[in-house]
Parts: sequence; structure tokens; C-alpha cells
Amino acid sequence: MKILISCFLFIIACTAFVLSVRSFFEKGFLLNNAYLYASQTEKETMNKKPYYRQSAVVFLMVSLIFLLNGLSVLLMIEDFSYLAMVMIPIVLVYVVVSSIGIERKK
Repeated sequence: MKILISCFLFIIACTAFVLSVRSFFEKGFLLNNAYLYASQTEKETMNKKPYYRQSAVVFLMVSLIFLLNGLSVLLMIEDFSYLAMVMIPIVLVYVVVSSIGIERKK
């Protein structure tokens, strides 16, 4: 059962990592709330580069969180899980701070 759970967590981690790499290269659909909720005219005129970067960093951190959780389940090392729990508020703070920074640069 723990192998199944860890495989599921590793698949999510790999998916988030692929999305991160694609966002770093500014390829594919932009998965960012600022872009998703923008009107069509705003989407055409907005500078997407900072939003791609923000999404890439967030997906990379999410990938690391799921990787740590998968390793925690597979290897039964609780410290990995605690480290993942510490990373969650760091991701949230990064999202807020980077969003404010992007808005200030406009």
C-alpha cells in the first residue's frame, strides 16, 4: 500500500516538475490566476514573462513538496514530511510577495 501511495505522490511530483520546466521556458498554457482571470484584451497586452516565472517557481516548490512526501511514505522517514510541511507556508508567502512585486512593476 505504501508503494502505491508513494507512486501516486511521485507522479504528481513529476507532473508539477514538467509544468515547472515548461513555465521556465515560457512554453504551453500559462497557469496563473492573473492570466486566467484577465479579459481577452488584457491577455493580449500583458507581459507574461513574470507570470510564467512565478508559476514555474511555484510548480517547482510543489514538486519538491510531493517528492518529499513520497519519500517520507516510501522510506518511512517522518523528517521529510515535516520538511514538506515547512515548505507549504514558504510557497504561500512567495506567491503573495511575488504577486505584489509583479503588480508594483506594472
